[in-house]
Amino acid sequence: MRLELLQDYDETAHARARPIYEISDKGLDGRDDLPAPLRALARANGFSGEAGVVLAHEEGVLLGVGDGSDPFILAAAAEKLPEGDYRLAPTPASDLAWRAGFAWLLGSYRFDRYRKQKPAAARLIAPRGLDVAAVRREVGAVGYIRDLVNTPAADMTPSALEAEARALAKAHGAKIETIIGEALLERNFPLIHAVGRAAAEAPRLVDLVWGREDAPRITLIGKGVCFDSGGLDLKSASNMLLMKKDMGGAAHALGLARMIMESGLDVRLRVLIPAVENAVSGSAYRPGDILNSRKGLTVEIGNTDAEGRLVLADALALAGEEEDPPALLVTLATLTGAARVALGPELAPYYANDEALAAELMEAGRAVADPLWRMPLWPGYDSMLASTVADVSNVGNGSFAGSITAALFLKRFAPAGVPWAHFDIYAWRPKAAPGRPVGGEAQAVRALLRVIADRTGGNAEGA
Repeated sequence: MRLELLQDYDETAHARARPIYEISDKGLDGRDDLPAPLRALARANGFSGEAGVVLAHEEGVLLGVGDGSDPFILAAAAEKLPEGDYRLAPTPASDLAWRAGFAWLLGSYRFDRYRKQKPAAARLIAPRGLDVAAVRREVGAVGYIRDLVNTPAADMTPSALEAEARALAKAHGAKIETIIGEALLERNFPLIHAVGRAAAEAPRLVDLVWGREDAPRITLIGKGVCFDSGGLDLKSASNMLLMKKDMGGAAHALGLARMIMESGLDVRLRVLIPAVENAVSGSAYRPGDILNSRKGLTVEIGNTDAEGRLVLADALALAGEEEDPPALLVTLATLTGAARVALGPELAPYYANDEALAAELMEAGRAVADPLWRMPLWPGYDSMLASTVADVSNVGNGSFAGSITAALFLKRFAPAGVPWAHFDIYAWRPKAAPGRPVGGEAQAVRALLRVIADRTGGNAEGA
């Protein structure tokens, strides 16, 4: 992502830049600030302020914002305008300026790792007073998450995901340890080992720690299934097409960690990523197997395609073993198709065992235009995970409430008394919108950053 396409305010550059006028679907009435050539251009093209429509002229640019419901509509201008310098007219208020800068850089995103030609792009001269560095931090993390999710599984293997975590740790002076292969059994991570043992690359647990020891403890756990074939309960070809994104939880944990570290929040951050590939071979774990877990609970495997909750379970157990437990524990995972059936691809469902935390997350999502929706940890469905031969089954005993039962499975491994939120994200956009192309997408991390900053006395701005 070319973050330099949002430039700090410069009086000379700002004066020379072409102005962008945002026009609602009410039309040009009352817009006395528009130059006559732009009014003529609008009439000639039947321009009515329809969202995403861009008309450019030497005197300036008309951008249709429709009814104003899309907070990132300015991204349409960044996507469509030719190379050059632009500014907003009139200068927006500070909160709107933040969203404008954020949207502009979203519109500059391209996943171009595999393209030889890099297209030219437009640059926005920021309005006076906008904290450009802060905007770049958040958008940079969004682009980082998108890049990780968009990378094909051949290039985003468990070792490659570990390398990304190591690069992030090195950049911010964090400590990092990785437990790989048979060492997982020696160190008592049997579920992570079982899920990943059939793959060509060994499974591993990445453990990153940053910040002063006596700061408030924040632990993030991201599902790092770098490709999910479904295991012996093999997915269909169509359902396997997007399974490069099954490490989206890990990408989100790393992206959120990047924002926390770049913002300098005073926290003791820990990031746990079980990185595996759920593959098929003679050593694959099987339906009907009974596996031990780090917590000591035995798990009957009802379906090998419900593997994400298994690797998260061992990581959750580890997170609960610290003498000084975390002040906040978050799991991020592309866990169930049932979550998509319930809320679709754009609304990130979350579960929380703490009412105050649940309310803070919802409010933060609204404040930074990072939409979330709370789902219930309904205890009445816990019995769906019953097994006649083990302590728990990894899948519910019916076709109902798949996302809820997955969250209830994780709850059994989460440490008691610790505020915990679980996000069953999609990490993908199937339909393009301004600044949000088809492909990997960051969900909930900006809302989480706001909550973490508020809970730890930090300062995190947001779109």
